[in-house]
Amino acid sequence: MTAEERRLEEDHTRKAYWRRWGPYLSDRQWGTVREDYSSDGSAWSYFPHDHARSRTYRWGEDGIAGISDNHQRLCFALAVWNGEDPILKERLFGLSGPEGNHGEDVKEYYFYLDNTPSHAYMKYLYKYPQKSFPYAELVAENQRRGYDEPEFELVDTGIFDNDEYFDVFVEYAKNFDEDILIKINIINRASETKTLEILPTLWFRNTWSWKENAPKPKLEQKTSNIIDADHPTLGRRSLYFQNCQNTLFTENETNNELIFGVPNNSPYVKDGINNYIVQGKTTAVNPEQIGTKAAVHYKLNIAPGETQSICLRLTDIDNLQEPLGKEFEEIFALRQQEADEFYHHITPGNLSADIRNVQRQAFAGLLWTKQYYHYVVEDWIKGDPTQPKPQRENVRNQEWMHLFNDDIISMPDKWEFPWYAAWDLAFHVIPLAMIDPDFAKRQMDRLTREWYLHPNGQIPAYEWHFSDVNPPVHAWGTWRVYQLEKEFYGQADTDFLERVFQKLLLNFTWWVNRKDNDGNNVFQGGFLGLDNIGIFDRSSELPTGGSLEQSDGTSWMGMYCLNMLGIALELAKTRPAYEDIASKFFEHFLYIADAMNHLVCDGIHLWDNTDQFFYDVLHLPHDERIHLKVRSMVGLIPLFAVETLDSQVLADLPEFKKRFEWFIKNRPHLQENIASLEQSGYKSRRLLAIVSPEKLKLILRRMLDETEFLSSYGIRSVSKFHAEHPYTFNVNGEQHQVKYEPAESTSGMFGGNSNWRGPIWWPMNYLIIESLLKFYEYLGNDFTIEYPTNSGKFLNLLDIATELSQRLTHIFLNNDENYRPVHGNNHLLKTHPDWRDLILFYEYFNGDNGAGLGANHQTGWTGLVAYLVHHCEVTCKLQKHKK
Repeated sequence: MTAEERRLEEDHTRKAYWRRWGPYLSDRQWGTVREDYSSDGSAWSYFPHDHARSRTYRWGEDGIAGISDNHQRLCFALAVWNGEDPILKERLFGLSGPEGNHGEDVKEYYFYLDNTPSHAYMKYLYKYPQKSFPYAELVAENQRRGYDEPEFELVDTGIFDNDEYFDVFVEYAKNFDEDILIKINIINRASETKTLEILPTLWFRNTWSWKENAPKPKLEQKTSNIIDADHPTLGRRSLYFQNCQNTLFTENETNNELIFGVPNNSPYVKDGINNYIVQGKTTAVNPEQIGTKAAVHYKLNIAPGETQSICLRLTDIDNLQEPLGKEFEEIFALRQQEADEFYHHITPGNLSADIRNVQRQAFAGLLWTKQYYHYVVEDWIKGDPTQPKPQRENVRNQEWMHLFNDDIISMPDKWEFPWYAAWDLAFHVIPLAMIDPDFAKRQMDRLTREWYLHPNGQIPAYEWHFSDVNPPVHAWGTWRVYQLEKEFYGQADTDFLERVFQKLLLNFTWWVNRKDNDGNNVFQGGFLGLDNIGIFDRSSELPTGGSLEQSDGTSWMGMYCLNMLGIALELAKTRPAYEDIASKFFEHFLYIADAMNHLVCDGIHLWDNTDQFFYDVLHLPHDERIHLKVRSMVGLIPLFAVETLDSQVLADLPEFKKRFEWFIKNRPHLQENIASLEQSGYKSRRLLAIVSPEKLKLILRRMLDETEFLSSYGIRSVSKFHAEHPYTFNVNGEQHQVKYEPAESTSGMFGGNSNWRGPIWWPMNYLIIESLLKFYEYLGNDFTIEYPTNSGKFLNLLDIATELSQRLTHIFLNNDENYRPVHGNNHLLKTHPDWRDLILFYEYFNGDNGAGLGANHQTGWTGLVAYLVHHCEVTCKLQKHKK
């Protein structure tokens, strides 16, 4: 057991609370639904970036490279000033949704370099320009550009030319769970000596302004090198430091005079330190060195290429004699060594240094994007006792009054998506289960707890619209976490599996009751995460009227059935009562599969025999049905509904076997052209699948065609066929069109920030690979497919899954031309020695060249690469063994 694993075990058994402190600050709290108390629900404009330095947040805090305790009572983060900027840099800047030509977009360069599950060691890099930050230029140019132009990035302004920037590295090392060492290393990359002001900042989240007579914590400096922090529930902490210019104290209170035009209760407000540093306003900070926000002020002159360091220590230990002495560096060196040992233990083998670098940064990104998420809908809607009652025209999420979120949650991206998304989370937990199964399980468990799950059984989608519909992948994520914990740690946590399964029964029933309009096992679903991949906005009323019978919605439900079946069969091994519920999901799956393949309305199937592909069907009000023939990921999702049954499962579970055989005998039409229930496959397995082996060949012929779905970097979300043959649909005098677009979408359907008309999408690609491996378990080596289509080369499904995995991972790896495709046309990331090995994990990737697109820190689901490189190694060994 490594030192990191021992720490996790201590946390699990409550011998020490290693996870109490972590990188739980948001990268952006402003512009969120939680902070929106506007009448019209315009979150971006009600609380913009320009207010953030002066206005107190209600529900959370943000900061650069920040940490907090697990209830975000006390926060620490970095602030910097280059002497040129109009404001102190306390948080990351980006465009709001309406400002960007492709939606919201962070306009900074920062990188999550390292982290361990206990957060005993963490490392972060921020690249800070030395010239005045071009706030206005970034907004103006992006607003000028249209959907058909790329985003205007910070590097495009020329601000990093001639290396005129600082590399600011922030590192944390825990001596004990409550003893945190902090080191800030600043490198001047320019050719001239430059001045930088660094302000490590400690503050309390404001919890006292919302209720009458709420206790107020206090920061106070009693000695020259210590700031004491005293909180009613957290207790006492001390921040040790040395050799600073001075310390600056203010209050984490709104500057009401600036924001609302009314007098302040105190001269010391949230932007006091900003006003002292940037404006030279000495009266803005408290000379008595007391408050709820404080900064240790350093002014450094740094020569070209020089590194200067600042050391601090946040601890509950009183009267440390040498808090920043020799032991300080020894602890850092030890924690770095232990982090290396932990990650080499997780993924042993002959992975290259380049692959390990990508994997390590993927894990770091997943761990850095944990966030304290606080949102109590009832309090948000009703307002706080000491504040004006909210006056909202259309109250968002009012049907979720029960929702009470106060947890550390894995976020998709702490700047662009600083709120959980239920289906994103199911992908996050796959790589997280490799390194911290306890945390992964807690994520799956939380979403089905009664203060998350709606009483009607719906899982909350995301804070902009909790009632929207995400793909039902929660059972899949739960099942995979359980399996991965067994694979990596040899532990089968059936209590976890059963607990979540029981709540998922409620969610499954919600789907059946709410999303099967005609009761024929064809599901609508709506949005389902696919944004503008289709002709219409599937979350809104159709311009034609009627409804969509969705191939993807129905297929997701088929997958859901099989995931629940797999869990029930696992639980039945030790709890026989689950054999009955397993039979229920087996039966339900057969009916869904039958509907996918055989439902005929006006001669229209979801499966189109002419094109040999699955499509959505538009059900018009007068009962006419029309195929919407967009060749997209919608037609590939039926592959996901696949599972194999080991012969031993049937032998060990006699009641389930009896029901299984009864269906084969008495419902023969349900297995016709659906799944191979009677015929045993490779190693005597049985196959449950919506897609029969015959249809599988037809679908894969399209999917593996380089003129359609197959890219050098994975599977495109829309077929390249539509580049020359757009699909158009005319209704009410308007033409709706889908055309293959490998990068940014030119559609304004979702504000232009949803690029699902061609790019490569990691979660969907991962499920495709996993599905091919499931089919391989049944079909074995003799079932081969031409790969690529029309190449004359035939491979089995294991080989194809491995090839697709390698195409995906090559997005991030140095290629033969010595650059990483993910970096696209960013000349610094592409070629500069101080940038090129830094990895950004984007939301999706250009369908033709692999360049990163969308949210650039969405390590959540793109972090699947951390598991996929391990998986590639395993499958490569299988291939060698097979040969």
